[in-house]
Amino acid sequence: MPILAVGHTVYPEDVPKVLISMPEDLLRHVDDAAQRRGESRSGFIQRIAEHEIVESNAQLRKELEELLEPPLDLGGRTAAELVREGRDTR
Repeated sequence: MPILAVGHTVYPEDVPKVLISMPEDLLRHVDDAAQRRGESRSGFIQRIAEHEIVESNAQLRKELEELLEPPLDLGGRTAAELVREGRDTR
């Protein structure tokens, strides 16, 4: 979806409009940042939201990959064989 630019805000039929609430000083910062980038308020918020979602998904994917690290090298033996060996050595 293209980011909306200042002065050229056109809402296609498939783009829902939303009402959000935020503190006035934050809104002022959003408007200032959007203006510096030549974006509309909507375009700026859209870009930031998309960025946050991508970053969040990347972090979750990294955490999941760390949890699912490759299995331990069992030296060609099965887990059951290792358990039996452990019992036999006690």
